[in-house]
Amino acid sequence: MLTHLFFSLLILISVGLNTLGQTLLKLGSGQNPMNIYLFAGIFSYGLSTVFYILVLGKLNLSVAYPLVIGLTITCTTIAGAVFLHEKVESVHWLGVGLMLSGISAIALAKPS
Repeated sequence: MLTHLFFSLLILISVGLNTLGQTLLKLGSGQNPMNIYLFAGIFSYGLSTVFYILVLGKLNLSVAYPLVIGLTITCTTIAGAVFLHEKVESVHWLGVGLMLSGISAIALAKPS
């Protein structure tokens, strides 16, 4: 149980850092290439990769990758809407909902 919680936390940290990195990279884009947003985004993205590698040490790639990427897409969409004030269309939210249902199916499946 503790191991399951630990790897769930690692996944969430990886997703959070990846989302932060993507958001910072967006904030730094279109500016001087030597700005703090780009450096912080690259650092956050790299740190996210370190946590993802720890996840890969325990979970199958066929489970870890869809979980991390699907949750990152979901969180990045939310971050874009909330922090960057991007307009997200209804059909995009429908897609996010469908992704979450797929992620749930992958996460809840019993390993064979």
